Amino acid sequence: QVQVVESGGGLVQPGGSLRLSCAASGSIFMLFAMGWYRQAPGKERELVATISSGGSTNYADAVKGRFTISRDGDKNTVYLQMNTLKPEDTTVYECYAAGRRNTYWGQGTQVSVSS
Repeated sequence: QVQVVESGGGLVQPGGSLRLSCAASGSIFMLFAMGWYRQAPGKERELVATISSGGSTNYADAVKGRFTISRDGDKNTVYLQMNTLKPEDTTVYECYAAGRRNTYWGQGTQVSVSS
């Protein structure tokens, strides 16, 4: 059994910040990457940010310079610091953890940016 648990969403005003966390646990020998996907209304599903087991990071163009993904000492726990949030960032953010053969998903956390 593998579990992916994420948290940290909420409601903030434009320009505000949130930090998402995601932790994978269970029968995991190794994870190649972890990150977050999102799909805002009327837009394509996109990979927001990802970090590999080696520490390489990638970001969607829409969040570059505003979001930062990081990993703590436990390589199965990652964080997404989201700064200068915009209304268009509003949607459910879904954490993923990519193993050797399977990809595991968190339950999703709602991020809402509105006045």
